[in-house]
Amino acid sequence: MSSFDFSALWSARAILADGAWITLKVTLVAIACGIAFGTLLAVFAVVKVRALNVFARAYVSLFRSIPLVMLLLWFFLIVPQLLKAVFDLSPSVDIRLVSAMVGFSMLEAAFFSEIIRAGILGLPVGQFQAAHSLGMTNLQAFRHIILPQAFRAMLPIMLTQCIVIFQDTSLVYVIALGDFFSDAVRIGERDGTVVQMLLFAGFVYWVVCVLLSGIVTLLRGRLKSA
Repeated sequence: MSSFDFSALWSARAILADGAWITLKVTLVAIACGIAFGTLLAVFAVVKVRALNVFARAYVSLFRSIPLVMLLLWFFLIVPQLLKAVFDLSPSVDIRLVSAMVGFSMLEAAFFSEIIRAGILGLPVGQFQAAHSLGMTNLQAFRHIILPQAFRAMLPIMLTQCIVIFQDTSLVYVIALGDFFSDAVRIGERDGTVVQMLLFAGFVYWVVCVLLSGIVTLLRGRLKSA
């Protein structure tokens, strides 16, 4: 059992903390941008405008069909200059981090779009009619009546998707971005403690996912009792 010496974790705490911060940033940006753009796509998918319907369906179909690893590589290897131009990035900005954030955000927008669309379509048609009877425009109806109810109904599923995003961030290793998982593996390979580091990384992911899953279960219970 002497080989399972976890004292190396303490000496590597700064590097692991930096990696955890990268993981957190990618996760939060993907969730925030994915929900924002996904909401817009969901609205595009349900409004009676054919051009918007086609765009939303094509976007969702495209990005749900592309493996995340391939998407990350595309953004890192093919379009870094485009990202720099669009976002006016300074040379000091890590293009790997930006590529990961943009790739995750665009992919998750497709998944959140389908979740939110299902929430909208699950509402009674009378909700739209009631909003129109109050003199609301379509935009006001979506903002004040439809979307709040759809978000409330789909909140547990959206949180479950957030857990998936957190787990998937470990795939940024393909673009050599130093997130929590890749830093743990790199430290383990450097110090000959790969097993310990993998066990520790797995334990951290497990704890976070269990806590988030508990929140999802709690919310589902409250929504059912409401």
